[in-house]
Amino acid sequence: AMMKTMSGGNCTLNVPAKNSYRMVVLGASRVGKSSIVSRFLNGRFEDQYTPTIEDFHRKVYNIRGDMYQLDILDTSGNHPFPAMRRLSILTGDVFILVFSLDNRESFDEVKRLQKQILEVKSCLKNKTKESADLPMVICGNKNDHSEIFRKVRSDEGEDLVSSDENCAYFEVSAKKNTNVDEMFYVLFSMAKLPHEMSPALHRKISIQYGDTFQQKSFRMRRVKDMDAYGMISPFARRPSVNSDLKYIKSKVLREGQSREREKCTIQ
Repeated sequence: AMMKTMSGGNCTLNVPAKNSYRMVVLGASRVGKSSIVSRFLNGRFEDQYTPTIEDFHRKVYNIRGDMYQLDILDTSGNHPFPAMRRLSILTGDVFILVFSLDNRESFDEVKRLQKQILEVKSCLKNKTKESADLPMVICGNKNDHSEIFRKVRSDEGEDLVSSDENCAYFEVSAKKNTNVDEMFYVLFSMAKLPHEMSPALHRKISIQYGDTFQQKSFRMRRVKDMDAYGMISPFARRPSVNSDLKYIKSKVLREGQSREREKCTIQ
């Protein structure tokens, strides 16, 4: 079986390719995308706003002896490079679309992104004959703000997901950590991934345990009843554009559809 290798410190972790996934986080600027990612990775909320160009994170799991890898692509709200956004969509397996409940324009942007994702992935799906569903969560952030600042009604968010059983709507607060764990739990369930990948359902392990992390007998003495562990890779780097393009090309060629005239345009 194909394996993906992740190096961290003095350890090398081998994850089966079939257990490697990419989560793409999209939305307008200043809606809290990075704050949600921070909650997922380390349970913290950063008060200071720093514009994101593009951040890449990797988390690996040992769940009941099986290795999983989740790459997280936290994208720019400004989308300065449309071709890069399309490539991010093409390579994504699960999606989180974030808007701010007090910003109507950010909700309109999510509607545009949802449409673009469905169009881009539909093109790839036609070429690869994939039957896989497209797990997606639409996330209204900042529900800790007073209702007088709300610009998007709950039923409007619900309407965006009402016709798709693989799409869910949540109103969350990254600042107060409200509904964040529940949102990830539902997203991973829709993607048919182990629900233990959710932040609250696995033991956080530091990189110092990396050498023994992938062993099926891996256990922590302090935790006897839990058989799910997660570890953030501190040295993870986003695969190159060339690597992502090769990945998409291989998916198409693998299904013998390379001679079709229609193309999933990256540019």
